[in-house]
Amino acid sequence: MPEDIKVRQRAFEIIKTRSFGRGDIKLASGKTSTFYFDMKPTMLSPEGAHVLSELILARLSGKGIDYIGGLEMGAVPLISTVSLLSHVRNEPLPGFFVRKDVKKHGTRKLIEGLPVDDLRGKRVVILEDVTTSGGSAMIAVSAAQAEGAEVVMVLSIVDRGEGAAVLYKDKNIEFDSLFKAEEFLAS
Repeated sequence: MPEDIKVRQRAFEIIKTRSFGRGDIKLASGKTSTFYFDMKPTMLSPEGAHVLSELILARLSGKGIDYIGGLEMGAVPLISTVSLLSHVRNEPLPGFFVRKDVKKHGTRKLIEGLPVDDLRGKRVVILEDVTTSGGSAMIAVSAAQAEGAEVVMVLSIVDRGEGAAVLYKDKNIEFDSLFKAEEFLAS
């Protein structure tokens, strides 16, 4: 299914209004920046969640993906809405998330949302809200691979263009993003 230009434009507008800002900020990578993306206001708005999920499913169409996953916290809203929309379309794409740290109580699982050993031999896409160096999503990649998954792609909403593409190329993992930071900086 091809990506809808109107849906992409609407997603851009929502991100620009709700999630893009300028000002000094420290990033998860440890770097400092004069602009930032806080994707939670977009991902947790009904329209934002919907248009992002539409774009993600369009990007994944025909790739034979078994699961979508990602690192808590940033990927969890995306995983939920993409999985829900896939069900509505009768093309179910289940999800999971990777904890940053194993809880000290309960099941003590690193990967949540699926039965034990269910990733073995499965084709997985790791979702990310914003990618800088790629290190955060790499935690989820490594956890999924440790469970026997074949991670075929990392897909980010916004790529800041600061090294993630090189990291994933070196790991032989396809990397893609719905938007580039420069699109927002130029607007």
